[in-house]
Amino acid sequence: MPDESDEGADVDGSEEPQEGTRDDAIETDGEGYVHDRPDSGAGETEYPDPVPDDDVGGISTPPDDEEMPLADHIEEMILRLARILLVGAAATAIGLLGASQAIEFIWFNVFPGPVEEVPPPHVYHPLELWLSRIKVAALAGILLALPMFVYECYAFMRPGLYPNERKYYISAVPMSLVLAAFGMFVSYILVLPILFRYFTYYSDASANIAYGLGDTFDMIITLTGFLAIVFQIPLFIMLAIMMGVTTRRWLADKRLYFWAAFLGLSFMFTLDPTGMAPIIVAIIMIVLFEGTLFVLKWVGRE
Repeated sequence: MPDESDEGADVDGSEEPQEGTRDDAIETDGEGYVHDRPDSGAGETEYPDPVPDDDVGGISTPPDDEEMPLADHIEEMILRLARILLVGAAATAIGLLGASQAIEFIWFNVFPGPVEEVPPPHVYHPLELWLSRIKVAALAGILLALPMFVYECYAFMRPGLYPNERKYYISAVPMSLVLAAFGMFVSYILVLPILFRYFTYYSDASANIAYGLGDTFDMIITLTGFLAIVFQIPLFIMLAIMMGVTTRRWLADKRLYFWAAFLGLSFMFTLDPTGMAPIIVAIIMIVLFEGTLFVLKWVGRE
């Protein structure tokens, strides 16, 4: 007789597979997630594609951005600065050819009154005239070096900029030249005549004024060059907002800090012990700042 222990055995003597030992048993990953067991012979397990380099941690990076050693960054920055200085020096050298005529033209147009009443320049040391020529020629160097400076800054930062940021920045190069020229023009036709009218009528009642050529042109060159830089304020604000560095609302909220900075910079870079020139320059800077914010608000840019 067959043994009772053989009950449930198959006819061919094979036993039924017990629960939990079947080949098609469901497997989990140890955390309660059910995965189908891969079929035998299905090949290697496919893994998801790796995260692309330009989208690490959910933050995209510019297409040309790459890491460079600090020494390479410093070397590149020095080379670009050398190009800016080279362009400025070349423009200054060319400007020396017409510096004498420029001195005469500027002198007789920044003083108030008719030409016959303009006080003549006085030279107090042998190199004063030659140094004044160099200073006047340096205006041409500043005028051409400013857009070169903007372009070299763009070229240095280009790998870290997105395509839309590059478009904004490269369009700023010709605009920088226009604004610099306009700043010099405002200095020549407005600021300098007001200052020399003030100097002349303030001191004329008590003494005869003898304007030294060197000291006078020091103030003319400094003020004109500084205004060429000051008139870049609208450009810098527009670029910063377009590139997402800041917003018009933030600048408007911090306007008093900017006004104080403008006044401090004016007194720092404007050579006038009477305080009239720094005040005029600070007013111009504030007008440019507020005018740019007004235009941005008008076009709906917050």
